[in-house]
This record gives sequence, structure tokens and C-alpha cells, in this order.
Amino acid sequence: MGRRPPLYGSEQSRFARYLERREARRPDPVALELRRRLLAGARGRVLELGCGDGRAFEHYPPEVTSVLAVEPDPTARAAALGRAGEAAVPIEVVDGDAESLPAEDGSVDVAVVVWVLCSVPDPAAALRELRRVLVPGGELRFYEHVRSRNAVFRGLQHAVDTLFWTRALGGCRTTRDTVAAIKGAEFELVALDRGFHSSSVLTITSAPYALGIARR
Repeated sequence: MGRRPPLYGSEQSRFARYLERREARRPDPVALELRRRLLAGARGRVLELGCGDGRAFEHYPPEVTSVLAVEPDPTARAAALGRAGEAAVPIEVVDGDAESLPAEDGSVDVAVVVWVLCSVPDPAAALRELRRVLVPGGELRFYEHVRSRNAVFRGLQHAVDTLFWTRALGGCRTTRDTVAAIKGAEFELVALDRGFHSSSVLTITSAPYALGIARR
């Protein structure tokens, strides 16, 4: 159905649950700062696809008039509802499908994805939907795990994905070329920062990231 595989449900691996508990106890300050940078300057109506438990909500600036936060997993959605009530901007948390977003054509000014396009079954379909709901000139803001530009490290990513990572982390594939996919979906890239960060050696293959803004 195009939904991101659940990270919080009863079938998730013990490894995924461990990572969630660790992040809840001790949030990664670098990831927090990257989320803040991603959302700085956002304004108007926002759709966040795959909001998870709502960790980005605290970073929405006051220029944002509303957020439609779409999350398919019910446990994550319940946690996000709690965070939405504490946010400084109005946030509605809803169930939804990456390939069929619950929003009208051209109804949002900014679309946000954080660690989503690495996990959805069909990223091209998700990007078409994100483009559909954006106004002309609207922004896609993304912070994503991506394939390394280093061939040796990329080989490590592929091996770990195949043996363990993708199955254990809800379908996440660290070898996707998400920046190329965004360009291929007829977005104009206007800002891009590539980096390498992992909060633990256990998650090192997900360290290459891309953070940027693309325009419809």
C-alpha cells in the first residue's frame, strides 16, 4: 500500500527497540541540530511525511501556520500526538500513506521528510505525491540517510543492509541515492549539505546524510 514499514510495532526487532529507547533516554544533539537547521525559515502550511514520534515538532518556527503530520504506525502516532500538544505551532497528526497523502493538490507550502525516503517501499511514488501536494514554488525539505560517495564504504552499506539493517530497521536502505531521486522527480535543488554522522558505531552505515531544500 506504499506505507513505510512500521518501526514501532510488535514485529520490530529488538535492535530497533533498543535504538528507540536509547534515543528517548539520551537524544543525539547533532541530530537535534540538523533537524533545527532543516526547519529554520519554514513558513506557511507544512506537511510532514513520516513524522514518527514527533521529534521534529519542537523545531517548527512561529512562521509556520499549521502542520499536517502523517504517520502510518499507530504507536508512533500516539507518541506524536502527545508531542503535538506541546508544540508552539498547530499540529494535526493523522494516519496516512506515502503513495496517497491525505492532502489536496497544491495545498501546502512546505513538505518535510526526515529518515523517510530511505524506508518507503517506492520513493519515486512518495516524491510524486509530495510534489502533488505542494504549491508551485513550494519547498521539499529533506534530511535523509543516503548512499556514500565512497565506493568502499558504499560496499559496507550494501553488505550490512543485506545481512541485517533493512530487515531490522523497518525497511531502511542506506544505499539509496535519494538526492538523484529528488532531482528525477522534477524538483529543483536549491540547497544541499552532505555530511557524515552517527550517534553510535552500531549505526555507522547510516552515517552519510543529505540535508537540503528542493523546490517544486
